[in-house]
Amino acid sequence: MTPVDPHSPFDLVGIGIGPANLSLAALAQGRPDLRTAWFEREPAFHWHPGLLIEGTTLQVPFLADLVTLADPTSPYGFLSYLQHQQRLFPFYVAERFHIPRAEYDAYCRWVTGQLPGLFFGHHVDGARWNAERALFELDITRLGPEGAPVETTRAHARHLAVGIGTAPHVPEPLRPLADSSAVPVIHSADYLDHRERLLALDHVTVVGSGQSGAEVFLDLLRRRPPGREGLHWITRSPAFAPMEYSKLGLEHFTPDYTRYFHGLPEPVRDRLVAGQGRLYKAIDAGTLAAIHDELYEHGLRAGWPDAALLPGVAVRTAGRTGTAEIELHVEHADSGERGRLRTAGLVLATGYRERPLDPLLSALDPVLRRDAAGRPEVTEDYRLALAPAVTGAVFVQNAELHTHGVGAPDLGLVAHRAATILNSLPGGARYPLPTRTAFTTFGLAPAGARRVPAQRFVAESAGQIATR
Repeated sequence: MTPVDPHSPFDLVGIGIGPANLSLAALAQGRPDLRTAWFEREPAFHWHPGLLIEGTTLQVPFLADLVTLADPTSPYGFLSYLQHQQRLFPFYVAERFHIPRAEYDAYCRWVTGQLPGLFFGHHVDGARWNAERALFELDITRLGPEGAPVETTRAHARHLAVGIGTAPHVPEPLRPLADSSAVPVIHSADYLDHRERLLALDHVTVVGSGQSGAEVFLDLLRRRPPGREGLHWITRSPAFAPMEYSKLGLEHFTPDYTRYFHGLPEPVRDRLVAGQGRLYKAIDAGTLAAIHDELYEHGLRAGWPDAALLPGVAVRTAGRTGTAEIELHVEHADSGERGRLRTAGLVLATGYRERPLDPLLSALDPVLRRDAAGRPEVTEDYRLALAPAVTGAVFVQNAELHTHGVGAPDLGLVAHRAATILNSLPGGARYPLPTRTAFTTFGLAPAGARRVPAQRFVAESAGQIATR
């Protein structure tokens, strides 16, 4: 039974245990005045297990662990993990700034073993506000080894932190294919579970040109014989584009840019996010180089490889032809040319979407403020904008792309966001956070207390400019 005392409320309850809420749980250990609990429906922590492909690395430096960028002295940092594993000196000699993805997963699982109050195999069915007690009520179901419900209980909390993550996205034209198992049609999130089956096929198509699609294509290419690759890689994007990874470009993933973005009008924010794919949806240049190198090596061994890379190609419709093939009806954006592609297996590297909060928080809908597009409004300190009668806070993690910008899903900001949330709770600021984090000035007024150059530039409001 879940050790929940209905008469003793928690100060903070986390729903979901991914990197975001795990960061919050780890940093909350620095607030001994807080009584916390964290619930996750999965039986254990696993971070994108289907994409822990050999040789893949994080796209952020190892300093972007769960705690370091908010509290370098925390015992739950990556370097502490290495020391605990007696691997600190090998890491020092290796001189790695970007660690293997599997190592990040192992590090996070190590942290879960160090923290109290983490309850895996527990599904939070819903949350509502009890005005009489001034508490949130949560209905929780404990799940058995196979995911079947075992028992239900109720917990109470003064504040909530929702970190339920994202879910694999399958575009509408491809959903009928994904619902049948006769021919392998999988999302890249499940790639490793199906890799051997895919390698046994005579032809495989990868759809999608983000980092996941590139890594899957590269892994299949490396494991298929030269001259008999049998691979297509298609994307509706106009190019297999490299990610913006310049140092000034990376300043879009700093608290300075997040604050700037949050202060913009809603239509401006939406326009910016729509045009910033190169910041967070494109492909690491090293991965693109590795793909080209591998294609070149295959060409040396067996002539031009049987692998086609098709940018600017969208899937219009799709269906099955018999029991062993899929037929994709495609269209080239520039030429308007249409065609059909037959393949024996399909990997959908079509990204992820934020899991909707409505099923979990439907009872709060009458007191939840929404923007013009119907999305929840989120304040600068990551709490949902609720009616004043609700004195508790509901914080959201990785559900605020529309209000906080491209840094919302980025691992590099999880520690800063978690510290911001903890600092906003009653009891005062435990974590001193920087007032300036980027050399770039976003907008005309620099973030923080420092002004550069000192008083040489005076900003005018739009109204002042219009009256001149």
